[in-house]
Amino acid sequence: MNIHEYQAKQLLSQYGVAVPAGEPCKTVDQAKAAAEKLFAAGHKLAVIKSQIHAGGRGKGTFKHGFQGGVKLAKSVADAVTYADNMLGKTLVTKQTGPDGRVVSTVLIAAAEDIKKEFYLAVLLDRANSLPLIMASTEGGVDIEEVAEKHPEKIIKEHIDPSMGFQPWQGRKIAAALGLKGDLAGQAAKMFAGVYKTWWECDASMVEINPLCICVGADGKEKLVAVDAKIGLDDNALYRHKNIQEMRDLAEEAPLEIEASKFNLNYIKLDGSIACLVNGAGLAMSTMDIIQHYGGNPANFLDVGGGASKEQVTAAFKIILSDPYVKGILVNIFGGIMDCNVIATGIVAAVKETGLKLPLVVRLEGNNVVAGKKTLAESGLTLITGDSMADAAQKVVKAVGQ
Repeated sequence: MNIHEYQAKQLLSQYGVAVPAGEPCKTVDQAKAAAEKLFAAGHKLAVIKSQIHAGGRGKGTFKHGFQGGVKLAKSVADAVTYADNMLGKTLVTKQTGPDGRVVSTVLIAAAEDIKKEFYLAVLLDRANSLPLIMASTEGGVDIEEVAEKHPEKIIKEHIDPSMGFQPWQGRKIAAALGLKGDLAGQAAKMFAGVYKTWWECDASMVEINPLCICVGADGKEKLVAVDAKIGLDDNALYRHKNIQEMRDLAEEAPLEIEASKFNLNYIKLDGSIACLVNGAGLAMSTMDIIQHYGGNPANFLDVGGGASKEQVTAAFKIILSDPYVKGILVNIFGGIMDCNVIATGIVAAVKETGLKLPLVVRLEGNNVVAGKKTLAESGLTLITGDSMADAAQKVVKAVGQ
């Protein structure tokens, strides 16, 4: 699950990470009040940031012509103008696609006096099965670009989960970033807070880009998380009621929301051949082989290892809610999954939905003989595939791709 920038900063601040003063606002009146508070506190600039689950906001364009989803305001009047042009409007960025996203919240925050930018992230290094802290002196830019052009500028520090983040590791990273004196102490404390946020919130990633050296009103330098992004592990959300409440359904595709109600892993794609598969790896392979034979997958849909008849029926309904779907490929390899359960679900779903689209089914594995018998005796018009390749070729041909 993804959360908004302002929510990420709320979590980080709970673990002692310094973030700019600011408030999320859903109306222009709220934005005006928040801006008045910042300027009254002595801040000379405020930043107005559109809150959507997509990057590239600053360079984005609103559909009504307003440029930029991140703006600097020199006055309350500026802040009000910017908020009015953002709230309720559709912002298109390089990550939203042409449809864009409607901005329902803006973050009104103090614009810090930035002296130097860094990159910081905590994630799981799957190759080593260890938490990893990544840092770089190249902040404010895509880390992928840094990795490609200047890999030597990326600092990596693995954490032993049985020991947790150690103070000496914080000092080591701070030194590698060239931080000294009081800033080094601030950095070590901040790194510990960021790691604790990642660990205790069951996050998949915590990213601060940029992490900045800023000059405070007193003239002293301080480290501040100017921007923040947190991705959370859906499987652990049951442990975090407060984080569950941060979920913004308006930022998620309606069909994906519906799928989550039935514990189905569904992601809509742009093609015309729907896939219903058990297991993420098999689902990826199925999409690949469809493309290999000239087709385009319409979705990623993993029903899991122990799907019920009701889940299969729900999966079919979700698939058929996509108007671009012209054919369906069911590819099941029964391990834990009973092929006959899937077959029974297919029969029920087709009859309940009145399916008219081409349907190709490939079953293999646990109780496959009974599953094939159920399909054969159902009276349904369907195409069987003897292998993944055979099934993929048949569904591509059936939809005319």
